[in-house]
Amino acid sequence: MENNKPKDLQERTFLFAKNVRAFAKLLPRTICNHEDGRQLIRSSGSVAANFVEANESLSKKDFLMRIKICRKEAKESHLWLRLLEAGSPGNCEKDREALLGEARELILILSSIISKNA
Repeated sequence: MENNKPKDLQERTFLFAKNVRAFAKLLPRTICNHEDGRQLIRSSGSVAANFVEANESLSKKDFLMRIKICRKEAKESHLWLRLLEAGSPGNCEKDREALLGEARELILILSSIISKNA
């Protein structure tokens, strides 16, 4: 799977949001999963949307602010993924672990961008 990750970070954040949506459809139907899943979908989409905004920024300060928001939303996505009850249907737990790994990697990449541009 490592070799299939796009080098284009805009595409990678888009795929993260898209994969989160596919994962959310597989989750067991519980009250907690419903609420936490909604939050996860919002935060993962925000990572991608704010990265698009960062690429269209008008200044370095605006760029950094958007990248910091991306990182914050990636951290939030990581939290919601940890809180979800994956249960045992199919590969739900395996998918969650993959998404947790991707969220961690995005956090590290975004942190690196912030430190290099600060």
